[in-house]
Amino acid sequence: MKSFGKSLPVAPLASFSRALLAFVLAFGMATAVRAQAPAAASNAVQNSAQPQVTFAKDVAPLLQDHCEQCHRTGGMAPMSLVKYEEVRPWARAIKQRVETRMMPPWHLDKTVGIQNFQNDISLSDEQIAMISRWVDEGAPLGNPKDMPSPKQWPSDDGWQLAKQFGQPDLVIDSGTYTMPAHGQDVWWKPLSEIPITEPRWVRAVEIKPATPDGRKIMHHVLARLQQDEPDLRKTLFTGTDADSNGPGMLMEWAIGKSYDAYRPNTGKLLLPGSHIWWELHLHSVGQEITSHAQLAIYLYPKGQEPKYRTYLMSYTANPTINGQLQLDIPPNTVKMTEGFHVLKYPAILQNFQPHMHLRGKAMAMEAILPDGSTQMLSYVDHFNFNWMTNYIYADDAAPVLPAGTVLHITAWHDNTVNNPNNPDPNQWVGWGERTVDEMSHAWVNVTFITEEDYQSYVAKKKSQQVASAAPTR
Repeated sequence: MKSFGKSLPVAPLASFSRALLAFVLAFGMATAVRAQAPAAASNAVQNSAQPQVTFAKDVAPLLQDHCEQCHRTGGMAPMSLVKYEEVRPWARAIKQRVETRMMPPWHLDKTVGIQNFQNDISLSDEQIAMISRWVDEGAPLGNPKDMPSPKQWPSDDGWQLAKQFGQPDLVIDSGTYTMPAHGQDVWWKPLSEIPITEPRWVRAVEIKPATPDGRKIMHHVLARLQQDEPDLRKTLFTGTDADSNGPGMLMEWAIGKSYDAYRPNTGKLLLPGSHIWWELHLHSVGQEITSHAQLAIYLYPKGQEPKYRTYLMSYTANPTINGQLQLDIPPNTVKMTEGFHVLKYPAILQNFQPHMHLRGKAMAMEAILPDGSTQMLSYVDHFNFNWMTNYIYADDAAPVLPAGTVLHITAWHDNTVNNPNNPDPNQWVGWGERTVDEMSHAWVNVTFITEEDYQSYVAKKKSQQVASAAPTR
C-alpha cells in the first residue's frame, strides 16, 4: 500500500464564514503583481519563442469550467472571477492557489486509485502551468474577441440539476429557523411530509440552503427518509451497517456537495405517508439569520421502476462499542483509525465523500477482494473541512465489486501544531457532532446487483481488455 504520510497544505477553518475570511486574506496580495513587473518582463523574453498565453483565449475558458460556479456575482465565493478587470488584481494569488492545489477544491491524490469522475473540477498539470505562465508574463488580456461567450448560471433560487432533468417534481421545505448572532451550535431536526399518494421512484435529489445568508450558518443538512416498509438492511448489510432501521439517508448536503443523481436503472423508493426527517447543523456567525433548507426530488416517470435500489451508507473508519461510535485522538498526535465493511452481495459504488472535522487530514477507501488482493479505490490526501467534496465516479469507472468484498476505510487526524487551524493541539478529542469534536466516515452510495449482472460485467471487462491488447494494423 502507498505511504500516507504526506504533508498537507493549509488546513481548514472552523466555519464557512471564517473560511471566506481566510480566502480573502490568502488572495490579499494583488499589489504583488505590480511589484514583480520586472520579473514578469524577464520571463516574457524567455518565453518569447512560445505563443503568448492570454486571458481572453486561454485563461478565461479555464475559469469558466473550473471556478465560476462559485466565483461569480451571487456565488458563494468572496470575489467574482468572470471579467478580466475582476481577475487581474488577483493574478499572483491565483497562481499561488492553483500551484499548491488549494483551488479548485479537489483534494484527491492524483497518483493512486480511480481518476475518472463525473464532477472533476481539478486542473491538470498543463492547465496549472498555463495559468502560471500567464501570470509570469504579466497577465495580459489579449484580443477581447477571443473571449468565450459568457456562461449562463442558474439563479440563486434555481436548481443545478434542472438543466439535466428539468424542474423538480417535488420541493420539500424544512421550515424556517432563526439562528441568533451568538450562541452554541444547534442541530435542528424538523419533520416534513412528502406529498405522494402512490409509490414513486427517485432518480435524483438536490439540497440547498434557501437563501444566501443561509449558507453562512449551515454546516451541513441531512435528509433522512422515514417510511413504513419491511426492514431490508439486516438482509443486505452486516455488522453495525445493518443496525439502522428503515430506508436510511436520502441525502446529505455540505459545502462541496449539492446533489446525488443515480445511475441508469437505479434509484430510491418513496412510499405514501413518507416524511423527511431533517437535521440542520447551524452555527452563529455574528448576525441574526433566519433561513431554511430545501430538498428537490426528481422522479422517474409514473410506472417506470428501476431494477435496483441505491442506499447512502455511512462507512466508518472507527469502531462502535455498545452502539456508540468511538474515537480517541490524544493531544499532539497524528492518529490513524480504520473500519471494515463487508459487501454481502455484488455491488456498484457510486461515489466517495470523506467526512471529518477540523483535525481531519486524509481518508482512503480500499477494496479487499475475496481472493485476498487489494485495490485502492480513492485516497483524499489533503482533506479540507471547508469543502466536503463528493467524488462521483464516472459510469465506466465506478467500482463493481464481487460479493464478499471488504471495504477498508482508513482515516488520519492531525491533532498537532502542524495543523494551523487546530483549535487546541493540547486537547484530547473524541467522537462528537460539534465542529471541535471529530468524525471519520465516508458517505458512499451503494447499489447491490445480482450475481448474473456481476458476471456479465466481468465478461464485458475481459472482452474490452482483450480488444485493447489486440495489435492494430
